[in-house]
Formats: sequence, C-alpha cells, structure tokens
Amino acid sequence: MIKITDIPLEVKQVADTLEGAGFEAYLVGGCVRDLIIGRTPKDWDLTTDARPDAITALFPDSFCNNDYGTVGVKTESENPTLQVIEVTPYRSESEYSDARRPDSVTFGVSLAEDLARRDFTVNAIAYRTAIAETVDKYRGIEDIKAKRLRAVGDPNERFAEDALRMMRAVRLAAELDFVIEADTMAGIIKNRDRLGKIATERISAEFIRIIDSKTPMTGIIFLQKLGLLPFIIPELLEAMGCEQGGIHAYDVYEHLLRTLQGAADKGFSTEMRLAALLHDIGKPATRRTGGKNKLYTFFGHEVVGARMTKVILERLKLPREMIDIVVNLVRWHMFFSDPDLITLAAVRRTIMRIGEDNIDDLLNLRVCDRIGTGRPKEQPFRFRKYKAMVDEALRDPISVKLLKIDGVRIMDITGEKPGKKLGYILHALLEEVLVDPRKNTAEYLENRTKDFILLDEIELQRLAEAGKEKLAEEEAHAIKDIEREHKVG
Repeated sequence: MIKITDIPLEVKQVADTLEGAGFEAYLVGGCVRDLIIGRTPKDWDLTTDARPDAITALFPDSFCNNDYGTVGVKTESENPTLQVIEVTPYRSESEYSDARRPDSVTFGVSLAEDLARRDFTVNAIAYRTAIAETVDKYRGIEDIKAKRLRAVGDPNERFAEDALRMMRAVRLAAELDFVIEADTMAGIIKNRDRLGKIATERISAEFIRIIDSKTPMTGIIFLQKLGLLPFIIPELLEAMGCEQGGIHAYDVYEHLLRTLQGAADKGFSTEMRLAALLHDIGKPATRRTGGKNKLYTFFGHEVVGARMTKVILERLKLPREMIDIVVNLVRWHMFFSDPDLITLAAVRRTIMRIGEDNIDDLLNLRVCDRIGTGRPKEQPFRFRKYKAMVDEALRDPISVKLLKIDGVRIMDITGEKPGKKLGYILHALLEEVLVDPRKNTAEYLENRTKDFILLDEIELQRLAEAGKEKLAEEEAHAIKDIEREHKVG
C-alpha cells in the first residue's frame, strides 16, 4: 500500500500548508494509482475543500491555470516533475453538451462528489497525507490488483461527459498492461462516434502516448476492437486480411503491429515507432498477384506508403520535424533489403536524403521490420555488412561542407560573386565526390571548378541537381507504374 516515505517532501509541504489552514488535502488521481502499483508518479495532484481564491492566498507564488479552478503551486524543487504541484478544489460538473467539457463547474462540494465525476476507478482513489487515510469508494485498489480498468459508475455517463476518456482507457490499458472491464468496453463501443467531436490535437496526444507505451501493439488492437481506430488511422483497417506470403507469417496489419512492438521492446523513439507502424501502409494499395517466385508483389509500396504517411501524420497535426523524419524512414525502409544491390555511392546518397542523424534509425527499422515478419532478428551477417557500409560512407564527404574546397576558394579561383552559380558549382562538385570520394582533393576540385565556371547557369544547375532529378525521375516512374497496375496515386 501507500508509504508516506514515497511521497516527496515538496508534495507533503503543500498538503501540510492546506491542512494547517483548516482545509482537507488529498492526493488524488494518477499519482495515487502509481504509488499503489509501485511506480514513480510523473505528476502530483492534490484536491481540497479550499476554493481557488483560498488556495492562491496560501501560496503567493501560484497561478490559476484553467476553468476548473486548478491552481499551480510553484516549488523550489530541482526535480522538474515537482516544480509545479497542481491543487484543484473539490468540484462537481454539469452536462457535457459538446462531449468535451462541462457546461458549468460547481465548487464547494464534498470529496465523495468530486470522486464520483472521475473517469476510472483506479483514478478515483484519494489519500490524505495528514492522517494516512485512503478513500476508495469505487474499489479502485481491487481493480489495480486485478489489473483491470473500470469506469466510475455508469460508463455511458462517463464517456458522454468526455469522449476522450475512451482513448484514455486504451492508453492506460497499454501503459499499465491492464485489461478493460466488459461493461466499460461496451460503453466505449456504444459511444465511439462521440470521439468525432474531440479536437484532433487531443486525440493525437493520447495516440502518441499509446505509441510510446510499453505495449503499443495491445493499444492498437484495443483501438480497432473498440471501433476507435477509424477516427485516428483508418488506413490501417485496409491492411487487415491483406496477405503477403513469402517470408511473412502474418498479414500486413499484424506485421505492422508486430514491427511497432519490436520498436517498443527496443525502447526506440516515437518517430521510429510511427515509422514501424506505417512502413508498409502502402502495401494494400500496391498488392498484385504473381511475380517471380512470389505469391504477391508490392511494387512501389514504399513510395505510396511515404505519401500516405505524410497525409496521415499531417491529419493528426503532429510536428513538422517529426513528420519529415517518419516520412523519410517509410520512403527508404526498403533500401537495406538486398545487400547485393547496395553500393557505397548509394549509401552516401541515402545518408544525404535521410540525414546523418537518422541513418541508424533506418538500419534499426530494418531490424524491427524483420521481427515483424515472425523471424526473431535480422540475419547477423547482413546487418554487419549494412552497418559496415554506413560506417564507411560516413567517413566520406556527404555534404558540401566536407568538400576540400569552399565558396571562398571558388571565388578566389574564378572571380565569381556570391549567388546561385556559386552554389551550383559546389553541389556539382559534391555529385562527383558522392560517386567517387577519391576525387575529394583540393587539386581535383579546383581543376573541376575551372571547368564548371565556363558552363552557363542552366547546365550547372542540371549537374548540381543530378541526384535530385534522378530521385524525382525514379519516383515518377514508380508512381506511373503503380497507377497503371493498380489505379492508385
């Protein structure tokens, strides 16, 4: 059970200040749940019979930060999770006409009334530090021991009040490795359409927490079984039942989920987990029957998948930097699929395209992809070869800043002024060095610069953007072939 020694001094000091002024002060919500489970809480929340103005009077260095009377009490703790402790008055709430927030909030109610409005029994446990009293009106401790998530009271009422609670149920089940109780599941299924009223940003926040949990595969399965997935990534439903054959033991849907879980098991980043979940999202649209020694082929699925991924993540309003990383990982996830076809020049270009900071993620995505096929891991000799090629390529120049010549030297040689032509010369030189790093010498580059300066700007631009044009041509051909075969874009 809860040990008073597990509660930080800063939290007890806030509670003691409230108690000393004649008010009740209870820890409540996720922090109490985590203390009972044996986890370290990430946030500390107190509830009290004091009203907002009384709370702010007791804590001059505080601020009221929402419409629910929550007061953020600042502390001098060096621990970021303890620098602000939230104190909320007991409250009851009216109807939720928009399925998102109460039409009105009433303060001055009892602790029992406050706990009655909470979402799940495991979050409706209160603990009074002053007298070590635990209030568990809804048998939340029993549910914690059973690893069960159950709504407080009538699930239909709870989900009608705030439809996001349905996503929160899935997220908590994934984070805590809990099951969702039958009546609570039925309530989610009955009220699932209400999720359409919730702002995309709020849905995305819960979805990312599911992705970042220890068991995201379980979370996605819950989302699908409960009918919530169409409100988040409906494209995943198209992967269900899409057989692959070959080395794949699972259909595309299960393969994606197992690849995601592989990334989670290895503790990889949010971007890696999203790439794992979406790397083959283009397969259903590109599947056709037949092919050399194959039941099905998925030509160009990485191109289509990258486009679909961009649409999905933009629809979820995720940060642009995150979107760019995930889209690139999806687009190039097939690069390491055949070691016999990989050249060092190709590796250097791929590092340019995906970024030096992300090339290890591309290798790791390959490992997760293989886990998702039903095989335990990438063949060791292949992975070692891939890694060795990447390491070698990283020692070679892969950007203009690594050339043995710079813009200042080019201007000295040619008399050219700063401008587009100067940039084109640098990138034209880089194109040559990407193919043959041995050319990255001051003598060679200076001689080539003298050749390039004689060309007109249009020809220089063509040479400078040769790699980019080749990529665009490859993409165009791939899309054209896909459209011809499958009538998709």
